[in-house]
Amino acid sequence: MITGELRSRIDRIWDAFWSGGISNPLEVIEQITYLLFIRRLDDIQTLAEKKARVTGGEIARPVFRPNQQHLRWSQFKNSSPEVMYTTVAGQVFPFLRGLGDGTTYSGHMKDARFTIPTPALLSKVVDMLADIPMADRDTNGDLYEYLLAKIAAAGVNGQFRTPRHIIDLMVRMTAPRPGDEICDPACGTAGFLVAASEYVRHTHAEALLDRAQRSQFHASMFHGYDFDSTMLRIGSMNMLLHGIDSPDIRYRDSLSEGASEDAEKYTLILANPPFAGSLDYEATSKDLQRVVKTKKTELLFLALFLKLLKPGGRAAVIVPDGVLFGSSKAHKTLRQTLVEDQKLDAVVKLPSGVFRPYAGVSTAILLFTKTNSGGTDDVWFYDVRADGFSLDDKRNPVEANDLPDVLTRWGDLAGEKDRARTEQSFLVPKADIVAQGYDLSLNRYKEIEYDEVEHRPPLEIIADIEQLEGEIAQGLAKLKATLS
Repeated sequence: MITGELRSRIDRIWDAFWSGGISNPLEVIEQITYLLFIRRLDDIQTLAEKKARVTGGEIARPVFRPNQQHLRWSQFKNSSPEVMYTTVAGQVFPFLRGLGDGTTYSGHMKDARFTIPTPALLSKVVDMLADIPMADRDTNGDLYEYLLAKIAAAGVNGQFRTPRHIIDLMVRMTAPRPGDEICDPACGTAGFLVAASEYVRHTHAEALLDRAQRSQFHASMFHGYDFDSTMLRIGSMNMLLHGIDSPDIRYRDSLSEGASEDAEKYTLILANPPFAGSLDYEATSKDLQRVVKTKKTELLFLALFLKLLKPGGRAAVIVPDGVLFGSSKAHKTLRQTLVEDQKLDAVVKLPSGVFRPYAGVSTAILLFTKTNSGGTDDVWFYDVRADGFSLDDKRNPVEANDLPDVLTRWGDLAGEKDRARTEQSFLVPKADIVAQGYDLSLNRYKEIEYDEVEHRPPLEIIADIEQLEGEIAQGLAKLKATLS
């Protein structure tokens, strides 16, 4: 966790951008991302130089050539504001755009734009960033998470950011393990991939001591796609600052290009895909059209997930409630496919305020395993009523929180067999779901217990009202007599 003092420094940087003429939160974080990347390049070169001095050898793959030393963070940060501004705008950013070291980070820098308007603001921000310690991976990751939270708090494009505690719930329910190939086809800021990497790092620390396993962790375990270049830069930097050397974060319009390249490539999909709109049917991948004929993005993404998963692969994805009970042929077909052809594991109903203040839509988490041969026996339903935050636009922390209980019960499904359908969670046999036309809404199966209420006889209530009216009339008469 970053300290209060570090938070305060970040807040001051944010305020400096705001008062310096950049008020778009996405633009602020993009410019900070560029500057952090420039600083990291200098750190990499410095580390390589130290290593070369110790070993007496040469620097392997130097970032900066001898005639580019003035482009290093450590060099230009000590120059005057005007010189620094000229150097960064005219030479450092063209250098960034020309980086071609093969990593996704440098790839996303090829259209980097420098938009800081004045030398004074650049100098101020560089001084502030230079004071922030960045030697510790956990601190770096938390720092960037804090910046991303400020995007959401600012209310601009916050819908891209799934609440961290919901991401953590989904990651812990799917329990990523070494060797997994994890994909988020609509990755945004890469929150799911970051959380999965942290889970693996903390839960399987010993496995990562193995050289081959560590290489897989850094180079081929995490895959994220998005069609927003700003998000790709932010997502890449998020992974970088959380200590992932070379994640596969790439530009891809997942629904248009489909999954022909990556079909059956991944073992785990974690995603909260956009589900607010519909697509041009002609622009939709023919791969996905063969699975389901629809323009609804939420259904097309589900079809995409099924394509991308390897047999045996599992998924935890957020869907709008309509997916659970929609009556169109496409809705029914997809639900039937999940139940009959694959293994539907769970439906976790989320409270409708989870995505406030940006959206009040009701959602659920679907957990399923791709088998291509069925396997659904009992589907676990859980009705989350509180997630630890108020369900209004303020989203203040509250004591009520069902999420720990979700994890506890999910870890002991055998113990769920005896639960009545009046409880917060229960198992529903596949036969019951088939009998309901593959409807997956929780209310279809939940039984509500009504408490018997005894009402007083109406004549008795009327007598009480007449008595009250009499007392009021007497009171008014006394008041009238006093005033006359």
